[in-house]
Amino acid sequence: MKSIVAMALILVLLSCNKHKEKQDSGVIKVDYTEKAPLLDGKPTETFWNLCDWLPLDQNWIGGPYEHGDFNGRYKLAWNEEALYILIEITDDILLDRTEDPLKLWWNDDCVEIFIDEDNSGGLHQFSHNAFAYHVALDGNVVDLGPDKKPRLYNDHVSSAHTTEDNLTTWELAVKVFDDSFMDGTQNTPVSLKPGKKIGFALAYCDNDKSTERENFIGSVFVEGEDKNQGWINADIFGTLLLSK
Repeated sequence: MKSIVAMALILVLLSCNKHKEKQDSGVIKVDYTEKAPLLDGKPTETFWNLCDWLPLDQNWIGGPYEHGDFNGRYKLAWNEEALYILIEITDDILLDRTEDPLKLWWNDDCVEIFIDEDNSGGLHQFSHNAFAYHVALDGNVVDLGPDKKPRLYNDHVSSAHTTEDNLTTWELAVKVFDDSFMDGTQNTPVSLKPGKKIGFALAYCDNDKSTERENFIGSVFVEGEDKNQGWINADIFGTLLLSK
């Protein structure tokens, strides 16, 4: 009898500790492109004209800002090799002050891409359950590894950008890796397929010469007072649905 009670207690505890399944939110249908874009910061490919603009307008960190200080929008496409992102950022000052890419990377102007390959949600701050790629103006890509140290993931995200007046146009290609990824070993990105769901959010760190970033503007609404949750918890990500 005691063993039955003990087993029941263990099952209850396991049930309580189990991560609640992530609910799809803000589902975005992403169209297929047979040919990958040339990453040159110039969206001349015809398929970009067929994709809808999506807003980058959720202020996760910082006070109010003027439209001329920051305004952002983006488009998405995919093929078997990668997820492709086109971003337009209106920003009157671009800052890339820290030369070492592994120090204070979040305080310079940068694009941040959040990817959860299986859309499972959950914590990922020090794991590869999901990725939070910080893409700097110099092209370096940083995320935290399971060893709690920043690492370069430059082979995960390729990018190029051009700037004319206050408008910076980014083109990025993101290889998608699942949670079996291990640093320091040979890893193969997932081959993307129609119908696949990917957890996703996008954000931009904006700094106009302050000691710390002044705003962190994201693509998804985050409940509560602390909206800077994407680098810790993939539950706040939206959902991409790959379509062909």
